[in-house]
Amino acid sequence: MAQSDNKKFFENLTGAGKAIAVLTSGGDAQGMNAAVRAVVRMGIYVGAKVYFIHEGYQGMVDGGENIKEAKWESVSSMLQVGGTVIGSARCKEFRTHEGRLKAAHNLVQRGITNLCVIGGDGSLTGANLFREEWSGLLAELVQQGLIDEEAAQKYSALHIVGMVGSIDNDFCGTDMTIGTDSALHRIIEVVDAIMTTAQSHQRTFVLEVMGRHCGYLALVSALACGADWVLIPEMPPEDGWEEKMCQKLSATRSRGSRLNIIIVAEGAIDRHGKAITSSIVKDLVVRRLGFDTRVTILGHVQRGGTPSAFDRILASRMGVEAVLALLETTANTPACVVSLCGNQSVRLPLMECVQMTQEVQKAMDEKKFEEAVQLRGRSFENNLKTYKLLAHRKPESELPQSNFNVAVLNVGAPAAGMNAAVRSAVRVGISEGHKMFAVSDGFEGFYKGQIKEIKWADVGGWTGQGGSLLGTKRTLPAKHIDKIAEQIRIYNINALLVIGGFEALECLLQLCEARSNYEEFCIPLCMLPATISNNVPGTDLSIGADTALNAIVETCDRIKQSASGTKRRVFIIETMGGYCGYLASVGGLAAGADAAYIYEEPFDIRDLQSNVEHLTEKMKTSIQRGLVLRNENSNENYTTDFIYQLYSEEGRGVFDCRKNVLGHMQQGGAPSPFDRNFGTKISAKAMQWITKKLNDCYKQGRVFANTEDSACLLGMRRRALIFQPVVQLKDETDFVHRIPKEQWWLKLRPLMKILAKYKTSYDVSDSGQLEHVAVNRPKESEARAAI
Repeated sequence: MAQSDNKKFFENLTGAGKAIAVLTSGGDAQGMNAAVRAVVRMGIYVGAKVYFIHEGYQGMVDGGENIKEAKWESVSSMLQVGGTVIGSARCKEFRTHEGRLKAAHNLVQRGITNLCVIGGDGSLTGANLFREEWSGLLAELVQQGLIDEEAAQKYSALHIVGMVGSIDNDFCGTDMTIGTDSALHRIIEVVDAIMTTAQSHQRTFVLEVMGRHCGYLALVSALACGADWVLIPEMPPEDGWEEKMCQKLSATRSRGSRLNIIIVAEGAIDRHGKAITSSIVKDLVVRRLGFDTRVTILGHVQRGGTPSAFDRILASRMGVEAVLALLETTANTPACVVSLCGNQSVRLPLMECVQMTQEVQKAMDEKKFEEAVQLRGRSFENNLKTYKLLAHRKPESELPQSNFNVAVLNVGAPAAGMNAAVRSAVRVGISEGHKMFAVSDGFEGFYKGQIKEIKWADVGGWTGQGGSLLGTKRTLPAKHIDKIAEQIRIYNINALLVIGGFEALECLLQLCEARSNYEEFCIPLCMLPATISNNVPGTDLSIGADTALNAIVETCDRIKQSASGTKRRVFIIETMGGYCGYLASVGGLAAGADAAYIYEEPFDIRDLQSNVEHLTEKMKTSIQRGLVLRNENSNENYTTDFIYQLYSEEGRGVFDCRKNVLGHMQQGGAPSPFDRNFGTKISAKAMQWITKKLNDCYKQGRVFANTEDSACLLGMRRRALIFQPVVQLKDETDFVHRIPKEQWWLKLRPLMKILAKYKTSYDVSDSGQLEHVAVNRPKESEARAAI
């Protein structure tokens, strides 16, 4: 990577002479091991000594074998392991002054003055108190003769960086905490399984999920599975909720549904602070409606299992960022927490976040529920608004009468989450008073007249379905522009929502060009990016990419496991993505790959040779299994077969090779929780934009929109969801290779190389300076760190 004046590289930051200790505290969460691995390897990479503190604060207090120096190999093969391999414990002793004095002595003995704490708000608050008391504790140790004055001077300041590891996502200041996405995976797996048995017996299921006093897991899982009712502590139901809920369940059954799903957060309460438990809800449904009802309490299942692709990437990014923060810290730097805002890592003062988190509980205790929802952040607030919009159908008499017809269609290859986006568009459109039309088979179906009105009940149960239920084709409209214009006239279509990949962008550009000859296309046009390749300009993330990443990571885990107990083995794995290396690069980071070959980063035979030698060296000394990913179009000559044969020949005597082409399994399967929610939320936002445009462009009895900003792509850029005119995206696009000219995830590639023990340059221009917590900072998506 070439160094330029406007970029900052961490080579200027050195960890030489520094000692960093990493601990996990409080409840465990999937992804903690990925964070520990990143801290250890980045710490060693910059020349610092890194220590494990086993069993959290208890290990720090007890000292001895609980505090051990970590080696590079110590964290091999832990990326895919759930929980925390260095152990976690609640420690009463650390809450006492004597306990913290013992902990300080144990750290000073090893020269440790940099702490990386992975835990919840309690663990992080304890770390901050420890830091504030540090100089006083050292003075006491000197007084007691346990350390000398020189040691007290040398280790006079304790530096703390926190990462939030908690499945509850109850920490203010970050969109997602480590473990939340994996917990959602567990919940949605259970809900999907329960739906099939509930449908068979026409049952109602009440599911209780974890989260303590935070309703995030309940709310997002309700949004992801289209639950009939959700009960959360931040927004207790109004008095008389029992009757309303029973009416809703009854109405759903009368429309032909064979099941009901109710999700209850474990901390759910009514307006008077009285607990609402899953058994109370069950008894209510049985008593009032007589429905066959079952309760499922998910419990610690939500904390278990392997971490999702998102949690691995989030934890890896945060671990590296935490080490950088420790290297840059001074005696006056406040303890900070590494957070996620949109798709960007940020650093926030730890105690500001803790105080904000405590304010949420205070607002709930004082029954200021609207304030509690706002304090949880924009992401939580948007989830709640979207859920209300989609779950509760207003009576026809209360709907606005817009007289506008809006058509929705899928274009390009299928992507998991497309159906969730269609469902959201249809229901929000109906709520806005529009008549919604579904177009089958993309623009091919459009010109053939495969268009029909679609109602609220028609999209019930669509969120969890993979592929495209509307049908999708790659056909572009240019060849059939006359017939498409005719169909728009016949059905009086006033706006168009196109959900798809790169072809969808090309379609919108062709429709914009046709506006000069056909007034039919002078209507609001909106595109939602949906492709596993994540190759659409104007957005960091696309619907479907997260599901594909999880498929790749799960397969890589299985493939690596297949070699356990055998001799040393390297796997060469080919991923999809066209010319876009997103899946190979980010999948490689999440799966712990040694190399990932992509089109965007040209490579030659010398690079291949260097990689083989590097892997051979590692195989001789530390690891048993190697993983190499290759994007399908990374190089026309260095094919997957070529790379497999090269590695096989050059590694002879040290390791053997196997190859796998993952193919269309990356495109199939049920959508991940992220893709369901991302699709649902951006689709709802797109429909609200369409409504506004229709109202603005309705003049003299018709809709007329031909400005650039009436044909937009809705994408996620860094911290927010943004509508961008498609015409303006032309300059950002490489149309020959169907990729954006600039891609944010390329900055993650050096991170993958560092964690695989390569020497490389890592651009830290984007590394967060310390910011302050803002209550209404843009948090339009949970948006996942690096996916």
